[in-house]
Amino acid sequence: MEQIKNGVLTVEIAEHGAELQSIKDADDQEYLWDGDATYWGRKSPILFPIVCGLWKNTFRINGKEYHMERHGFARDTDFTVLAKGENRIVLGLHDNAETYKVYPYHFNLAISYKLVENKLHVVWHVENTDSKEIFFQIGGHPAFMVPGCTKGEPMKAKLRLDEAEPHRVFGNVEGCLKPGYHKVETQDGLWEIDEDTFKDDAVIFDHQQVKHVELLDENDRPAVTLDFKSPAVGIWTPAGKHAPFICIEPWYGIHDWAEYDGEFKDRYLMNKLQPGASFMSEYTITIGE
Repeated sequence: MEQIKNGVLTVEIAEHGAELQSIKDADDQEYLWDGDATYWGRKSPILFPIVCGLWKNTFRINGKEYHMERHGFARDTDFTVLAKGENRIVLGLHDNAETYKVYPYHFNLAISYKLVENKLHVVWHVENTDSKEIFFQIGGHPAFMVPGCTKGEPMKAKLRLDEAEPHRVFGNVEGCLKPGYHKVETQDGLWEIDEDTFKDDAVIFDHQQVKHVELLDENDRPAVTLDFKSPAVGIWTPAGKHAPFICIEPWYGIHDWAEYDGEFKDRYLMNKLQPGASFMSEYTITIGE
């Protein structure tokens, strides 16, 4: 387990999956979900080289079929610490013989975490080390404790979005998308949610509709805020489990459309890199106001 801190926040990161394990303030208050497997056994997995699901867990490159489980393999793979300071850490993952069997590209993936006052900057860096163009998706899946909620009690929360009239897509056809957009009712961006909100799985906003999400405390003040530039974001908690957390997930990628049987490179919200090129983006977690 690795730790970074700056006097305002203390953050712990596991080398396995480069996954956040804890975000605490100076009063030792925890903001990240604890990973209790009764409800959901992860805390903040890295989604790579796919986000969400493939139709029948299958994709095709030049007509050849490959198989990969939901959200890809990075979350279940050990990373290496590449650099570390008191308030910053960088973890890396390189392709190897095992990854190449299921994802036939050479790449470097680096995840960096940096603390600046009450903000945690999470940076994704993907490098194409192959001799050909590579294709990938990447995303975050951090889970935050809902203020005032406890395990085993019905979950209710308030979010504030930077879009007053967002429209969602549904990814509930065997874990894949179905066509059509559906308005999500808010009060000028204030969105009250409960477990029933997620009876059709995650609420997904694409087309960069939403780029700022606040999880509010009992006094309607921001407890946790996420800012991002990603084209999509998923909001999720397991329906019916009385789990006291909410996931706010910036995504550079999304599910397959239901019954998609095209090439990997043509999937919706796919990213590509020429040989030697790099992709970099970040999202920011702000604790408090």
